[in-house]
Amino acid sequence: MDTSQIFNIKSEADFKEVTLSVFEFQYKNNPVYKQFCDLLGRNPSEVNSIETIPFLPIEFFKSHTVLRARKQEEIIFTSSGTTGSATSKHFVTDLKVYEDSFRKAFSLFYGNVNDYVVLALLPAYLERKGSSLIYMVNDLIENSGAEKSGFYLHNLDELAQRLKFLDADGKKVLLIGVSFALLDLVERYNFDLRNTTIMETGGMKGRRKEMIRAELHQVLSKGFGVDKIHSEYGMTELLSQAYSKGDGVFECPPWMKILIRDPEDALTLQSEGKTGGLNVIDLANVNSCSFIATQDLGRVKGNVFEVIGRFDHSDIRGCNLMVL
Repeated sequence: MDTSQIFNIKSEADFKEVTLSVFEFQYKNNPVYKQFCDLLGRNPSEVNSIETIPFLPIEFFKSHTVLRARKQEEIIFTSSGTTGSATSKHFVTDLKVYEDSFRKAFSLFYGNVNDYVVLALLPAYLERKGSSLIYMVNDLIENSGAEKSGFYLHNLDELAQRLKFLDADGKKVLLIGVSFALLDLVERYNFDLRNTTIMETGGMKGRRKEMIRAELHQVLSKGFGVDKIHSEYGMTELLSQAYSKGDGVFECPPWMKILIRDPEDALTLQSEGKTGGLNVIDLANVNSCSFIATQDLGRVKGNVFEVIGRFDHSDIRGCNLMVL
């Protein structure tokens, strides 16, 4: 399938056309997804709208090889997990598609990465292999072309000094970090930043008590001296990211879309404004599965969405067809 059309979507009509084309392609070429669709009695002859496309429970990435037939993976991205728990594996056959996705999305929402010094505080991700987030951020660091761009693990003193110096020098800085590490930073140092964007990637990774996003952003905003905290919404199973420039309201790039499903009936979609499970259409996942039912709860309002929390249990109600 020609992936260039995915990144050339200009309208809702374009999105629908490409989405239905990707569904038919994946039904015919992805054995796991085809079997799932067949169990639901959905095939391309019955699917003529985005709303009737089946969404594969994200748990399948832990138990199955969700991959286009006769394609060899170029890399395997893996999720973090608690000891003894199964981790998700995303078999990626074409890294260029992933690179096109995150580069184009970053440019769309933040402009040219060359304008930034990119600092990354992602200890939980750096301490393991197979992180898609590390791959993305490393690419942004390299393409920023800034000598001072780089990763930080536990050297918070050096990071704090560099952050203050760059900001005071008028440099345009992006600090992207995991939530618990950003909290560690503002608890140890005082900041009053004027030229820096703070972007949290979510997650306490078991290092701290979980906080609701509004509370987390209030603490970080005060600690860094900034008006808004930005956020990135992504996961191992996706090759695209949505971004929030404040208040926890996310916007997708043109090749990504969020639908909300009824938490009690996974095959029924909720109307706008109602809370339910997040179904993600990620057309960049063309060689794995572009239609994923996540474990996140949220709601859609117009072209933006909010993430409210997660399901209380691991299996997604009403769609547990894991016995393939």
